[in-house]
Amino acid sequence: MNSRRLKTPTTFSSLSRNSRDGLPAPEPERKKALAAFQKAAGFRFKSPALLNLSFVHRSVSNEAGSRLNNERLEFLGDSILGAACATLLYQKYPEKAEGELAKIKSAAVSEEALSSVAHALRIDAMLLLGKGEDLSGGRGKKAILADTLEAVIGALYLDSGYGAVFSFISRCFSPEIDRIAGDGCHRDYKSLLQEISQRSFRSYPQYRVVKRSGPDHEHTFWMEVSVGGAVYGPGTGRNKKAAEQEAARMACKALG
Repeated sequence: MNSRRLKTPTTFSSLSRNSRDGLPAPEPERKKALAAFQKAAGFRFKSPALLNLSFVHRSVSNEAGSRLNNERLEFLGDSILGAACATLLYQKYPEKAEGELAKIKSAAVSEEALSSVAHALRIDAMLLLGKGEDLSGGRGKKAILADTLEAVIGALYLDSGYGAVFSFISRCFSPEIDRIAGDGCHRDYKSLLQEISQRSFRSYPQYRVVKRSGPDHEHTFWMEVSVGGAVYGPGTGRNKKAAEQEAARMACKALG
């Protein structure tokens, strides 16, 4: 993927101008940024306005008093990504059982993996955020980057069909899938930590919520885990289960 530097936008300034598909038409400078993004990502949209919408975070629509944001596209993209990754895994690993494939898929579509791919695509530079979210470091938040990548996938599906979006997902996610399958990153760290704790300390790991941040639709949880009198973490995630897995991974790494 091309890492060409893109100009970082600050506002969604075309809410009053409509394209042929009824969406806000990007301003000329924004069109240039969208064209550069498409070239780097390896696809071309028929509707630049639809691609632009995929970058519009809820904080923008809240501040603008509009209902236009990328959440519906994110919902669609999440399902498309899951189906495409399942197909890739089925094709690439005929020797693996269903349970193993499910674990690899879970890691491949995790917030960590999605945000990594989003960074490589420079989605952080394309994000359209409200002023408050931008000032609070929204461009670097893994949850926002992951959600936006899903929205881009949803938009590409609507614009160009499943063949185009499968090709894009295959190109971007195959290296991540191979890495996960090869180095055991799909392991269930909570189960592994429980085995270590019972074997070494004759006790069970204890998880604790350190804090919870973000609005109701976009929570981030911070979890610590206590094992053998030591505390590890905090791990973060969009739900408690994901944050516990991350804290358990950190503990497993520390405990060897």
